[in-house]
Amino acid sequence: MTRKVRNQNLKQKVKSHIPKDWMSEIRITYRIIMETFKGIAQTGLVNIAIITTIAAILTIFGSIFRVTLAVNSFVNSMGSALEVSAYLSPEANINQTIAKVRELNHVKKVSYISKDTSWAELKKEIDVPDINNPLPDTLHVKLDDTKNINSVMNDLKKIDGINDTSYAKDLVQKFEMINAIINTATLVFVVIVCMLTIAIINNTIELVIQSRKEEIEIMRLMGVSNWYIKTPLILQGAIYGFLGALVAIIPVDIVQKYIIKMHEFFMISIDPMAQFTVLFSVLTLGVAFSSIGSFLSIKKHLQV
Repeated sequence: MTRKVRNQNLKQKVKSHIPKDWMSEIRITYRIIMETFKGIAQTGLVNIAIITTIAAILTIFGSIFRVTLAVNSFVNSMGSALEVSAYLSPEANINQTIAKVRELNHVKKVSYISKDTSWAELKKEIDVPDINNPLPDTLHVKLDDTKNINSVMNDLKKIDGINDTSYAKDLVQKFEMINAIINTATLVFVVIVCMLTIAIINNTIELVIQSRKEEIEIMRLMGVSNWYIKTPLILQGAIYGFLGALVAIIPVDIVQKYIIKMHEFFMISIDPMAQFTVLFSVLTLGVAFSSIGSFLSIKKHLQV
């Protein structure tokens, strides 16, 4: 069979798939969908490798993201339990001082501990000499967020009747450092996931373009619009990402069950939106960046 005959046959084949009624949106959509699945079928068994690879990448991302949310929840719970101690002067009006502290921004709760109570507790823990009680009356101030400690500390020092303040500074700094490290690591891995997904889909769509190069060229010569040629290839990449994300959800859900057990063990409340956020992120990343990979491949290898 000569090249001319092959081109004529291919032209007839392509022509049969092109909508004759360009005003029919339904028919155009149907043809685009058919072209999309045609590209997937032409890729053959490679589809399994593509979907499996994307699923593996998204599984790692989803697991790390879910662990990050769990650790953040743990750190926030521990941080919210921290309290600022405000030591009262002997001449302080306790009720007025407590009222002023409660009016401060970011103050969640104020507890009063008398010096007699503190002295009695200290005697239970250690042997102390028989001397007059040297401890001051104390206010334990619980905040809405550990980030606001310095601000509240400065405000407390301005209140009459408060001699000094203190808090577990080292512990707070460790919590903040853990949060920063985890958030940075998650961000870095998101970038890596996006780059890998785009690279995989880019190479896949390039193979599809090369296998259909003559067919696409004839479609262009026949005046088929660029979006009609591009859309099936972009949808093909999106389908790969979607299927890979669906597969990834299974192991990510297993990780979620272990995290729930960890929360129960440490008696820390679980964010009801955490798992939904992770699954939504996995699906979004899978579909979005697979589509972007397809688009970049089209732009690079297909001059339309």
